[in-house]
Amino acid sequence: MRDFSQDHRWLSINTATIRKSRGVEQPLTDIIEACVQRGIRAISPWRDQVAAAGLPAISKLVKAHGLELSGYCRGGMFPATDAAGLKAARDDNRRAVDEACELNATCLVLVVGALPGALAGQAVHKDIALSRSQVTDGIAELLEYSKANKMPLAIEPLHPMYAADRACINTMEQALDVCDALDPSQTGALGVAVDVYHVWWDPKLEAQIKRAGKERLLAFHVCDWMTPTTHLLEDRGMMGDGVIDIPRIRGWVEAEGFAGYSEVEIFSSGNWWQRASAEVLDTCIARHRSAV
Repeated sequence: MRDFSQDHRWLSINTATIRKSRGVEQPLTDIIEACVQRGIRAISPWRDQVAAAGLPAISKLVKAHGLELSGYCRGGMFPATDAAGLKAARDDNRRAVDEACELNATCLVLVVGALPGALAGQAVHKDIALSRSQVTDGIAELLEYSKANKMPLAIEPLHPMYAADRACINTMEQALDVCDALDPSQTGALGVAVDVYHVWWDPKLEAQIKRAGKERLLAFHVCDWMTPTTHLLEDRGMMGDGVIDIPRIRGWVEAEGFAGYSEVEIFSSGNWWQRASAEVLDTCIARHRSAV
């Protein structure tokens, strides 16, 4: 297991972590510059932030600073109620692959979607098996395109509390079943993003990380689970403030050969997004050394 205590060489910042500074939305260009100033070598930007700044501008900035992308957020949201909706998802995911390629991302992270309409507050149907089938079909179709463009896809299983609205793949086991079905030769084109926030509770986690192996462990995301959790989406904790044994999980991942970045991804409307982004980044650096 790598020693992170002396530096932050293997720290990546998911740009959602400092999306807001003292409650105010921050331009992606400012986020990038703040990371560079602190010697942070990698980021994982969100597509809406890239779109707001302009893909050419962000691509130029990333290349000028020699930044790496530990991932690109996000593709997915495959399920739909009709052919037009499925086609729209397909087209949008292909654009996401193109953007990830332009930014030279390590992988495109997939938040796969769930029951159509649920994210907006009213699910159109209750057939989660249908949604899971559409997810598998959608990934299979996208995989052809991503392989041609040499952009790995990383399925991110989300905590079961998101099964209705954001992701109907909720465990590493489910995600790896899809990988086995669509990429049985383990080519490296399809794998998983292990986010400790979503999977720390799973009694099968260690075994499924072993099952994934080096070829399918494409990304590793860290934050912490607070008790009590006050918001289903926006109450993630800073590493070391909650109940997740992050070093143990990192140990399992690295035992399989993962040697990439630990990507800090924190959504925190009531705490960290209310602080100055400089404080948040400095804390991320310190906790990466002591709690990851």
